[in-house]
Amino acid sequence: MQTNLAEWARDTETGREADEILRRCVHCGFCTATCPTYQVLGDELDSPRGRIYLIKQVLEGEAPTRATQTHLDRCLTCRNCETTCPSGVQYGHLIDIGRALVEERVQRPLAERMKRAALRRGLNSPLFAPALRLGQALRGVLPPALRRKVPLRRPVGVVPRGEQHARQVLLLAGCVQPAMMPTVDAATVRVLDAIGIGARVAAGSGCCGAVNFHLDDQQAGLAQMRANIDAWLPLVERGDVEAIVMNASGCGAMVREYAHHLRADPVYRPRAERIVALVRDVSELVAPHAATLRERLGTSLHARRAAFHPPCTLQHWQGLRPLTEKLLADLGFALQPFQDTHLCCGSAGAYSVMNPGIAGSLRDRKLAAIGQTRPDVILSSNVGCIGHLQGGTETPVRHWIEAVDEALSRAPARA
Repeated sequence: MQTNLAEWARDTETGREADEILRRCVHCGFCTATCPTYQVLGDELDSPRGRIYLIKQVLEGEAPTRATQTHLDRCLTCRNCETTCPSGVQYGHLIDIGRALVEERVQRPLAERMKRAALRRGLNSPLFAPALRLGQALRGVLPPALRRKVPLRRPVGVVPRGEQHARQVLLLAGCVQPAMMPTVDAATVRVLDAIGIGARVAAGSGCCGAVNFHLDDQQAGLAQMRANIDAWLPLVERGDVEAIVMNASGCGAMVREYAHHLRADPVYRPRAERIVALVRDVSELVAPHAATLRERLGTSLHARRAAFHPPCTLQHWQGLRPLTEKLLADLGFALQPFQDTHLCCGSAGAYSVMNPGIAGSLRDRKLAAIGQTRPDVILSSNVGCIGHLQGGTETPVRHWIEAVDEALSRAPARA
Protein backbone atom coordinates (compact mmCIF):
# COMPACT_ATOMS: atom_id res chain seq x y z
CA MET A 1 0.00 0.00 0.00
CA GLN A 2 1.40 3.42 -0.96
CA THR A 3 1.41 6.02 1.79
CA ASN A 4 1.99 9.77 2.02
CA LEU A 5 2.04 10.55 5.70
CA ALA A 6 1.31 14.07 6.94
CA GLU A 7 4.29 16.09 8.12
CA TRP A 8 3.24 15.81 11.77
CA ALA A 9 3.36 11.99 11.55
CA ARG A 10 6.24 11.47 9.13
CA ASP A 11 9.15 11.94 11.54
CA THR A 12 7.69 10.38 14.68
CA GLU A 13 8.36 6.88 15.98
CA THR A 14 4.62 6.17 15.94
CA GLY A 15 4.30 7.41 12.37
CA ARG A 16 7.24 5.34 11.17
CA GLU A 17 5.86 2.20 12.81
CA ALA A 18 2.40 2.79 11.34
CA ASP A 19 3.89 3.50 7.90
CA GLU A 20 5.81 0.24 7.93
CA ILE A 21 2.67 -1.70 8.85
CA LEU A 22 0.52 0.08 6.25
CA ARG A 23 3.00 -0.60 3.45
CA ARG A 24 2.71 -4.34 4.06
CA CYS A 25 -1.02 -4.36 3.24
CA VAL A 26 -1.73 -5.43 -0.36
CA HIS A 27 -5.52 -4.92 -0.31
CA CYS A 28 -6.14 -8.65 -0.83
CA GLY A 29 -9.17 -8.83 1.46
CA PHE A 30 -8.38 -12.24 2.95
CA CYS A 31 -8.91 -10.60 6.35
CA THR A 32 -12.57 -9.90 5.65
CA ALA A 33 -13.32 -13.64 5.53
CA THR A 34 -12.22 -14.13 9.12
CA CYS A 35 -13.21 -10.81 10.70
CA PRO A 36 -16.05 -11.29 13.23
CA THR A 37 -17.47 -7.78 12.91
CA TYR A 38 -17.51 -7.98 9.13
CA GLN A 39 -19.27 -11.35 9.39
CA VAL A 40 -21.98 -9.74 11.53
CA LEU A 41 -22.29 -6.27 9.97
CA GLY A 42 -21.17 -6.78 6.36
CA ASP A 43 -19.67 -3.26 6.25
CA GLU A 44 -16.24 -2.88 4.63
CA LEU A 45 -15.36 -0.19 7.18
CA ASP A 46 -15.99 -2.75 9.92
CA SER A 47 -13.34 -5.05 8.47
CA PRO A 48 -9.55 -4.90 9.00
CA ARG A 49 -9.01 -3.65 5.45
CA GLY A 50 -11.54 -0.87 5.94
CA ARG A 51 -10.11 0.17 9.28
CA ILE A 52 -6.60 0.18 7.79
CA TYR A 53 -7.84 2.70 5.19
CA LEU A 54 -9.39 4.85 7.92
CA ILE A 55 -6.16 4.89 9.94
CA LYS A 56 -4.16 5.64 6.78
CA GLN A 57 -6.40 8.64 6.07
CA VAL A 58 -5.79 10.03 9.56
CA LEU A 59 -2.03 9.59 9.26
CA GLU A 60 -2.12 11.33 5.87
CA GLY A 61 -3.78 14.36 7.41
CA GLU A 62 -7.50 13.80 6.98
CA ALA A 63 -9.53 14.79 10.03
CA PRO A 64 -11.18 11.78 11.69
CA THR A 65 -14.87 11.88 12.51
CA ARG A 66 -17.13 10.29 15.06
CA ALA A 67 -17.87 7.63 12.44
CA THR A 68 -14.12 6.87 12.17
CA GLN A 69 -14.00 6.39 15.92
CA THR A 70 -17.04 4.11 15.91
CA HIS A 71 -15.60 1.82 13.25
CA LEU A 72 -12.32 1.52 15.17
CA ASP A 73 -14.19 0.93 18.44
CA ARG A 74 -16.12 -1.94 16.89
CA CYS A 75 -12.92 -3.91 16.30
CA LEU A 76 -12.70 -6.77 18.81
CA THR A 77 -8.88 -6.79 18.56
CA CYS A 78 -9.13 -10.56 18.13
CA ARG A 79 -6.24 -10.58 15.58
CA ASN A 80 -7.86 -13.33 13.55
CA CYS A 81 -6.94 -11.18 10.57
CA GLU A 82 -3.26 -11.46 11.48
CA THR A 83 -3.29 -15.25 11.32
CA THR A 84 -5.07 -15.00 7.95
CA CYS A 85 -2.98 -12.23 6.37
CA PRO A 86 -0.46 -13.51 3.78
CA SER A 87 1.59 -10.31 4.05
CA GLY A 88 2.21 -10.31 7.80
CA VAL A 89 0.38 -7.05 8.53
CA GLN A 90 0.63 -6.33 12.27
CA TYR A 91 -2.92 -5.09 12.47
CA GLY A 92 -3.10 -5.29 16.26
CA HIS A 93 -0.32 -2.74 16.70
CA LEU A 94 -1.83 -0.52 14.00
CA ILE A 95 -5.29 -0.45 15.60
CA ASP A 96 -3.69 0.64 18.89
CA ILE A 97 -2.00 3.52 17.07
CA GLY A 98 -5.14 4.45 15.19
CA ARG A 99 -7.36 4.46 18.25
CA ALA A 100 -4.94 6.67 20.19
CA LEU A 101 -4.69 9.18 17.33
CA VAL A 102 -8.45 9.37 16.87
CA GLU A 103 -9.03 9.64 20.62
CA GLU A 104 -6.86 12.77 20.64
CA ARG A 105 -8.88 14.36 17.83
CA VAL A 106 -12.50 13.29 18.36
CA GLN A 107 -14.40 13.96 21.57
CA ARG A 108 -16.78 11.23 22.59
CA PRO A 109 -20.32 12.00 23.77
CA LEU A 110 -20.45 12.64 27.52
CA ALA A 111 -22.48 9.51 28.29
CA GLU A 112 -19.95 7.33 26.47
CA ARG A 113 -16.99 8.98 28.20
CA MET A 114 -18.62 8.36 31.56
CA LYS A 115 -19.40 4.73 30.73
CA ARG A 116 -15.84 3.99 29.62
CA ALA A 117 -14.37 5.78 32.63
CA ALA A 118 -16.68 3.86 34.97
CA LEU A 119 -15.53 0.58 33.44
CA ARG A 120 -11.85 1.51 33.70
CA ARG A 121 -12.11 2.59 37.30
CA GLY A 122 -14.68 0.06 38.42
CA LEU A 123 -12.85 -3.00 37.13
CA ASN A 124 -9.60 -1.77 38.68
CA SER A 125 -11.16 -0.68 41.97
CA PRO A 126 -10.75 -2.48 45.32
CA LEU A 127 -14.52 -2.00 45.62
CA PHE A 128 -15.13 -4.33 42.66
CA ALA A 129 -14.96 -7.48 44.81
CA PRO A 130 -17.47 -6.36 47.49
CA ALA A 131 -19.77 -4.96 44.79
CA LEU A 132 -19.68 -8.31 43.00
CA ARG A 133 -20.42 -10.19 46.22
CA LEU A 134 -23.44 -7.94 46.77
CA GLY A 135 -24.59 -8.69 43.24
CA GLN A 136 -24.19 -12.41 43.86
CA ALA A 137 -26.25 -12.14 47.03
CA LEU A 138 -29.02 -10.36 45.10
CA ARG A 139 -28.61 -12.42 41.93
CA GLY A 140 -32.03 -14.05 42.22
CA VAL A 141 -33.89 -10.74 42.00
CA LEU A 142 -31.74 -9.07 39.33
CA PRO A 143 -33.12 -8.52 35.80
CA PRO A 144 -32.18 -11.44 33.50
CA ALA A 145 -29.74 -9.36 31.40
CA LEU A 146 -27.83 -8.27 34.50
CA ARG A 147 -28.11 -11.66 36.19
CA ARG A 148 -26.25 -13.24 33.28
CA LYS A 149 -23.29 -10.95 34.00
CA VAL A 150 -23.02 -12.05 37.65
CA PRO A 151 -21.36 -15.45 38.07
CA LEU A 152 -22.47 -17.85 40.77
CA ARG A 153 -20.16 -18.20 43.77
CA ARG A 154 -18.43 -21.55 44.04
CA PRO A 155 -16.24 -22.84 46.88
CA VAL A 156 -12.53 -22.15 46.41
CA GLY A 157 -11.28 -25.02 48.57
CA VAL A 158 -7.95 -25.36 50.32
CA VAL A 159 -5.05 -23.70 48.51
CA PRO A 160 -1.58 -25.16 49.23
CA ARG A 161 1.26 -22.75 49.94
CA GLY A 162 3.88 -24.65 47.96
CA GLU A 163 7.06 -23.30 49.58
CA GLN A 164 8.49 -26.81 49.79
CA HIS A 165 8.88 -27.08 46.02
CA ALA A 166 12.24 -26.33 44.43
CA ARG A 167 10.47 -24.94 41.37
CA GLN A 168 8.67 -21.66 41.99
CA VAL A 169 6.59 -19.44 39.69
CA LEU A 170 4.61 -16.23 39.93
CA LEU A 171 0.93 -15.80 39.13
CA LEU A 172 -0.54 -12.52 37.89
CA ALA A 173 -2.65 -10.83 40.57
CA GLY A 174 -5.16 -9.68 37.95
CA CYS A 175 -8.10 -7.32 38.36
CA VAL A 176 -11.46 -9.08 37.89
CA GLN A 177 -10.58 -12.80 37.93
CA PRO A 178 -9.75 -13.03 41.68
CA ALA A 179 -13.22 -11.70 42.48
CA MET A 180 -15.29 -13.15 39.62
CA MET A 181 -13.65 -16.57 39.37
CA PRO A 182 -11.32 -17.18 42.34
CA THR A 183 -11.64 -20.91 41.67
CA VAL A 184 -9.40 -20.52 38.60
CA ASP A 185 -6.42 -19.27 40.60
CA ALA A 186 -7.04 -21.85 43.33
CA ALA A 187 -7.22 -24.67 40.78
CA THR A 188 -4.04 -23.42 39.11
CA VAL A 189 -2.12 -23.49 42.39
CA ARG A 190 -3.37 -27.01 43.20
CA VAL A 191 -2.57 -28.45 39.76
CA LEU A 192 0.89 -26.88 39.76
CA ASP A 193 1.43 -28.21 43.27
CA ALA A 194 0.52 -31.69 42.01
CA ILE A 195 3.36 -31.54 39.48
CA GLY A 196 5.89 -30.13 41.95
CA ILE A 197 5.67 -26.41 41.28
CA GLY A 198 4.92 -23.77 43.90
CA ALA A 199 2.96 -20.68 42.81
CA ARG A 200 2.46 -17.32 44.47
CA VAL A 201 1.49 -13.72 43.72
CA ALA A 202 4.09 -10.97 44.06
CA ALA A 203 3.22 -8.09 46.37
CA GLY A 204 2.58 -4.93 44.40
CA SER A 205 1.46 -6.64 41.19
CA GLY A 206 -2.03 -6.13 39.81
CA CYS A 207 -3.98 -5.69 36.58
CA CYS A 208 -1.99 -6.42 33.43
CA GLY A 209 -3.01 -3.00 32.06
CA ALA A 210 -5.31 -4.20 29.28
CA VAL A 211 -8.51 -2.65 30.67
CA ASN A 212 -7.10 0.88 30.80
CA PHE A 213 -5.05 0.50 27.63
CA HIS A 214 -8.03 -0.56 25.52
CA LEU A 215 -10.49 1.91 27.06
CA ASP A 216 -8.84 5.18 26.06
CA ASP A 217 -6.24 5.52 28.82
CA GLN A 218 -3.07 4.04 27.41
CA GLN A 219 -0.90 5.99 29.86
CA ALA A 220 -2.66 4.42 32.85
CA GLY A 221 -2.22 1.02 31.23
CA LEU A 222 1.52 1.67 30.79
CA ALA A 223 1.77 2.68 34.45
CA GLN A 224 0.23 -0.66 35.46
CA MET A 225 2.72 -2.47 33.23
CA ARG A 226 5.61 -0.69 34.94
CA ALA A 227 4.16 -1.51 38.38
CA ASN A 228 4.01 -5.22 37.53
CA ILE A 229 7.57 -5.17 36.23
CA ASP A 230 8.72 -3.49 39.46
CA ALA A 231 6.94 -6.16 41.51
CA TRP A 232 8.28 -9.11 39.52
CA LEU A 233 11.80 -8.12 38.54
CA PRO A 234 13.47 -8.36 42.00
CA LEU A 235 12.23 -11.95 42.38
CA VAL A 236 13.41 -12.75 38.86
CA GLU A 237 16.84 -11.22 39.40
CA ARG A 238 17.33 -13.15 42.66
CA GLY A 239 16.49 -16.36 40.84
CA ASP A 240 13.52 -17.03 43.13
CA VAL A 241 11.15 -17.86 40.24
CA GLU A 242 11.54 -19.57 36.88
CA ALA A 243 8.45 -18.22 35.14
CA ILE A 244 5.52 -15.81 35.30
CA VAL A 245 2.47 -17.97 34.67
CA MET A 246 -0.77 -16.76 33.10
CA ASN A 247 -4.08 -18.55 33.56
CA ALA A 248 -6.07 -15.88 31.70
CA SER A 249 -5.01 -15.81 28.06
CA GLY A 250 -6.07 -12.18 27.69
CA CYS A 251 -3.63 -11.15 30.41
CA GLY A 252 -0.95 -13.42 29.00
CA ALA A 253 -1.30 -11.85 25.57
CA MET A 254 -0.94 -8.36 27.02
CA VAL A 255 2.04 -9.15 29.26
CA ARG A 256 3.85 -10.80 26.32
CA GLU A 257 3.66 -7.39 24.60
CA TYR A 258 5.04 -5.31 27.48
CA ALA A 259 8.34 -4.73 25.67
CA HIS A 260 6.49 -3.48 22.60
CA HIS A 261 4.25 -1.13 24.56
CA LEU A 262 7.22 0.21 26.55
CA ARG A 263 9.52 0.40 23.52
CA ALA A 264 9.92 4.19 23.86
CA ASP A 265 10.91 3.95 27.55
CA PRO A 266 14.71 3.53 27.77
CA VAL A 267 14.49 2.44 31.42
CA TYR A 268 11.62 -0.04 31.25
CA ARG A 269 12.08 -1.53 27.81
CA PRO A 270 15.03 -3.77 28.82
CA ARG A 271 13.26 -4.68 32.04
CA ALA A 272 10.13 -5.58 30.08
CA GLU A 273 12.17 -7.75 27.73
CA ARG A 274 13.49 -9.66 30.75
CA ILE A 275 9.95 -10.22 32.01
CA VAL A 276 8.47 -11.17 28.62
CA ALA A 277 11.09 -13.89 28.22
CA LEU A 278 9.68 -15.60 31.33
CA VAL A 279 5.96 -15.38 30.54
CA ARG A 280 4.27 -18.77 30.19
CA ASP A 281 0.66 -19.77 29.75
CA VAL A 282 -0.30 -22.37 32.34
CA SER A 283 -0.69 -24.93 29.55
CA GLU A 284 3.01 -24.56 28.74
CA LEU A 285 3.93 -25.49 32.31
CA VAL A 286 1.48 -28.38 32.59
CA ALA A 287 2.08 -29.94 29.14
CA PRO A 288 5.45 -31.60 29.99
CA HIS A 289 3.72 -33.35 32.91
CA ALA A 290 0.67 -34.59 30.98
CA ALA A 291 1.68 -38.26 31.20
CA THR A 292 2.15 -38.07 34.98
CA LEU A 293 -1.20 -36.36 35.45
CA ARG A 294 -2.92 -38.79 33.08
CA GLU A 295 -1.67 -41.69 35.21
CA ARG A 296 -3.18 -40.09 38.30
CA LEU A 297 -6.44 -39.22 36.56
CA GLY A 298 -6.93 -42.67 35.03
CA THR A 299 -10.13 -42.74 33.00
CA SER A 300 -11.99 -40.15 35.07
CA LEU A 301 -12.24 -37.67 32.17
CA HIS A 302 -13.23 -40.13 29.44
CA ALA A 303 -16.94 -40.07 30.21
CA ARG A 304 -17.28 -36.30 29.77
CA ARG A 305 -17.84 -34.81 26.34
CA ALA A 306 -15.95 -31.53 26.31
CA ALA A 307 -15.86 -28.67 23.80
CA PHE A 308 -12.80 -26.44 23.98
CA HIS A 309 -13.31 -22.81 23.00
CA PRO A 310 -9.86 -21.35 22.25
CA PRO A 311 -9.88 -17.63 23.12
CA CYS A 312 -8.56 -15.29 20.44
CA THR A 313 -5.80 -14.20 22.81
CA LEU A 314 -4.68 -17.83 23.05
CA GLN A 315 -4.90 -18.85 19.39
CA HIS A 316 -4.33 -15.65 17.39
CA TRP A 317 -2.20 -13.57 19.76
CA GLN A 318 -0.05 -16.31 21.30
CA GLY A 319 -0.37 -19.27 18.92
CA LEU A 320 -1.00 -21.70 21.80
CA ARG A 321 -4.19 -23.37 20.62
CA PRO A 322 -2.44 -26.52 19.25
CA LEU A 323 -0.43 -27.04 22.44
CA THR A 324 -3.48 -26.56 24.67
CA GLU A 325 -5.71 -28.89 22.66
CA LYS A 326 -3.01 -31.57 22.59
CA LEU A 327 -2.57 -31.22 26.33
CA LEU A 328 -6.30 -31.66 26.95
CA ALA A 329 -6.42 -34.72 24.70
CA ASP A 330 -3.33 -36.16 26.41
CA LEU A 331 -5.01 -35.70 29.78
CA GLY A 332 -8.02 -37.71 28.62
CA PHE A 333 -10.62 -35.11 27.64
CA ALA A 334 -12.98 -36.31 24.92
CA LEU A 335 -12.77 -33.10 22.88
CA GLN A 336 -15.62 -32.53 20.42
CA PRO A 337 -14.78 -30.57 17.23
CA PHE A 338 -17.15 -27.81 16.13
CA GLN A 339 -17.44 -25.18 13.41
CA ASP A 340 -15.95 -21.67 13.50
CA THR A 341 -13.48 -22.30 16.32
CA HIS A 342 -11.34 -19.50 14.85
CA LEU A 343 -14.02 -16.81 15.30
CA CYS A 344 -14.24 -14.59 18.38
CA CYS A 345 -16.99 -15.31 20.92
CA GLY A 346 -17.63 -11.58 21.35
CA SER A 347 -16.27 -11.13 24.86
CA ALA A 348 -13.04 -9.19 24.13
CA GLY A 349 -12.54 -7.59 27.54
CA ALA A 350 -15.10 -4.84 28.04
CA TYR A 351 -16.36 -5.15 24.45
CA SER A 352 -19.46 -7.12 25.45
CA VAL A 353 -20.49 -4.20 27.66
CA MET A 354 -19.72 -1.49 25.10
CA ASN A 355 -21.13 -3.36 22.09
CA PRO A 356 -23.69 -5.84 23.47
CA GLY A 357 -25.50 -6.36 20.16
CA ILE A 358 -22.46 -7.51 18.19
CA ALA A 359 -21.09 -9.41 21.19
CA GLY A 360 -24.38 -11.20 21.69
CA SER A 361 -24.61 -12.20 18.04
CA LEU A 362 -21.10 -13.65 18.10
CA ARG A 363 -21.76 -15.48 21.36
CA ASP A 364 -24.98 -17.02 20.08
CA ARG A 365 -23.23 -18.09 16.87
CA LYS A 366 -20.43 -19.69 18.87
CA LEU A 367 -22.79 -21.47 21.27
CA ALA A 368 -24.95 -22.75 18.40
CA ALA A 369 -21.88 -24.34 16.83
CA ILE A 370 -20.76 -25.82 20.14
CA GLY A 371 -24.27 -27.01 20.92
CA GLN A 372 -24.23 -29.29 17.87
CA THR A 373 -21.70 -31.49 19.72
CA ARG A 374 -23.90 -31.84 22.85
CA PRO A 375 -21.01 -31.34 25.29
CA ASP A 376 -21.22 -31.99 29.02
CA VAL A 377 -18.89 -29.05 29.64
CA ILE A 378 -17.42 -26.17 27.65
CA LEU A 379 -13.77 -25.49 28.43
CA SER A 380 -11.81 -22.31 27.77
CA SER A 381 -8.82 -20.43 29.14
CA ASN A 382 -9.85 -16.81 29.61
CA VAL A 383 -12.06 -15.32 32.29
CA GLY A 384 -13.88 -12.99 29.89
CA CYS A 385 -14.78 -15.73 27.41
CA ILE A 386 -15.92 -18.04 30.20
CA GLY A 387 -18.25 -15.46 31.72
CA HIS A 388 -19.57 -14.29 28.35
CA LEU A 389 -20.34 -17.80 27.09
CA GLN A 390 -21.89 -18.86 30.39
CA GLY A 391 -24.34 -15.98 30.06
CA GLY A 392 -25.90 -17.68 27.03
CA THR A 393 -26.03 -21.36 27.97
CA GLU A 394 -27.01 -23.73 30.75
CA THR A 395 -24.06 -25.99 29.90
CA PRO A 396 -21.28 -25.41 32.46
CA VAL A 397 -18.42 -23.27 31.13
CA ARG A 398 -15.13 -23.72 32.99
CA HIS A 399 -11.47 -22.98 32.70
CA TRP A 400 -9.80 -26.24 31.70
CA ILE A 401 -7.50 -26.01 34.74
CA GLU A 402 -10.60 -26.18 36.95
CA ALA A 403 -11.74 -29.36 35.24
CA VAL A 404 -8.32 -30.94 35.73
CA ASP A 405 -8.30 -29.86 39.38
CA GLU A 406 -11.76 -31.33 39.98
CA ALA A 407 -10.70 -34.63 38.38
CA LEU A 408 -7.55 -34.73 40.53
CA SER A 409 -9.66 -34.24 43.65
CA ARG A 410 -11.67 -37.34 42.71
CA ALA A 411 -8.62 -39.42 41.84
CA PRO A 412 -7.40 -42.02 44.36
CA ALA A 413 -4.74 -40.68 46.70
CA ARG A 414 -1.18 -41.72 45.92
CA ALA A 415 0.48 -44.10 48.35
